[in-house]
Amino acid sequence: MSTITQPRLGPLGTARWFWRQLTSMRTALFLLLLLAVAAIPGSIIPQTGIDAGRVATYKTNHPSLAPWLDRLGFFNVFTSPWFAAIYILLIISLIGCVIPRIRIHLRTLRAPVPRTPKNLSRLPAYVERSVDEPADVVLDRAREVLKRKRYRVREDETVEGSAQSSWSIAAEAGRMRETGNLIFHSCLIWVVLAVAAGHLWGWRADVIVPVGQGFSNSGGYDTENLGPLVDDSKFSPWSIRLNSLDVSFEDKVPPTSPQYGQPRHFTAYTTVTGTNGKSKREVISVNHSLPIGGSSVYLLGNGYAPMITVRDAKGNVLYRQETPFLSQDNNYKSTGAIKVSSLPAAKQMGFFGFFLPTAAFSDTLGPVSTFPAPKDPALVLGMYVGNLFPGNAPQSVYTLDTSAMKQVQGTGAQAKQPLRIVLKPGQTTKLPGGRGSITFDNVQRWAGLSTRHDPGKMPALYGALLGLIGLIMSMTLRRRRVFVKVSADPQDPARSLVRVGGLAKGEDPRLQVAIDGLALAVAGDDSTHVQLRTQAGART
Repeated sequence: MSTITQPRLGPLGTARWFWRQLTSMRTALFLLLLLAVAAIPGSIIPQTGIDAGRVATYKTNHPSLAPWLDRLGFFNVFTSPWFAAIYILLIISLIGCVIPRIRIHLRTLRAPVPRTPKNLSRLPAYVERSVDEPADVVLDRAREVLKRKRYRVREDETVEGSAQSSWSIAAEAGRMRETGNLIFHSCLIWVVLAVAAGHLWGWRADVIVPVGQGFSNSGGYDTENLGPLVDDSKFSPWSIRLNSLDVSFEDKVPPTSPQYGQPRHFTAYTTVTGTNGKSKREVISVNHSLPIGGSSVYLLGNGYAPMITVRDAKGNVLYRQETPFLSQDNNYKSTGAIKVSSLPAAKQMGFFGFFLPTAAFSDTLGPVSTFPAPKDPALVLGMYVGNLFPGNAPQSVYTLDTSAMKQVQGTGAQAKQPLRIVLKPGQTTKLPGGRGSITFDNVQRWAGLSTRHDPGKMPALYGALLGLIGLIMSMTLRRRRVFVKVSADPQDPARSLVRVGGLAKGEDPRLQVAIDGLALAVAGDDSTHVQLRTQAGART
């Protein structure tokens, strides 16, 4: 027995086989699932481009695992080569899958309606009716009914047994189902490309602006998250100054009411200087951004920034600025850090604690705020001495890294306890050990402003809406072919015999119902002596 030798594919055949596998819908769905799985580490592991401080803390807390995660790119998931490879393969797969289908569909749209089969009873759905009307009247009604139902029709005349003529109409509907399917998949490609464009050329930058201060779009941000192809030196040169921040809280109800202390509105009144050097007043509020220079500025948050001054023993100012504190609850109990870094590393001072808009002290909870508005503000701070920035690792402005610092103890009756500083606006307290003094000058508010530029946002939105329309079309439309034959009834030549058959592309559980309804409409609602003979025989 001779063995069968299969032909070798060769380099060209192998390339064709790989291309067909890559451009199959099964591969596209697998890559889409793989992309979703690959994005999971980016949501559970801190990312360098979003919060470098958290990444540094994660590396410190996981000294054995962090180096491997860093080598594999898990701290920069969305800019890693392996994530980009999945993304690019998905785009290629979708494009290679959709384009051939578009070519085939265009040929199908231009193709004529196929002729009526000889034996309609073999179709999946079939019905016969005997109508007490002439054949030409029934044929005209069938043509009218099919066109009213938006079928493309084709009419033919055939000669059957005994030289008896019959007229047939072939009709087709639902070709827009495949059009909707292709629109959906094309829009999916468009959305993927739009998201990629937003990632490559988009950027986001955040800044905390105390009232009375401002920032510039060119180098004035606290944090920046830039796309790989973004050059921040080419940002549009505009600036914003925060004139005032209007914040109101509900205080017209009893303190026991759940509405007491709830925010009512946040509005930032600003002066914007555009790229042309002209200034104008603008208002930014929640859900109402400020469009400027191709970007949008959003009001994301607000809080308090107490003005704090730290002096040395000789009265020289070591630190003086409005220090933002981050709110922790609905009553704006806020945490913050004061970092006096102008001293030598071993003698640097750090203060960490709370700002309380309406201060109170609880035996169980300690310092608390009873209302979010500054009715009785106070600062409650602890003090540390040492290196503020060990290893020069990035850290949040709201926290204090005390790993290389020592907590300062109190004096007098609190000599064996950590120092606790309580200040009201205008008060000054001396620091132990001849380290100078700290003053709580006054209270200002700050606004958290976020500038975003996303060139792919609107294209992705339009693509998603159009894709939704295509998906609805592909799910609701039915691809059907219907055939109607009208001839003289062999049992009564004065009557007409109507035979209606149909088939569908794919599953269509209502096909027989549609054929029955079509046959009834062709027969006419006022027809009498109608005999229904449904063929329940073989189905192909």
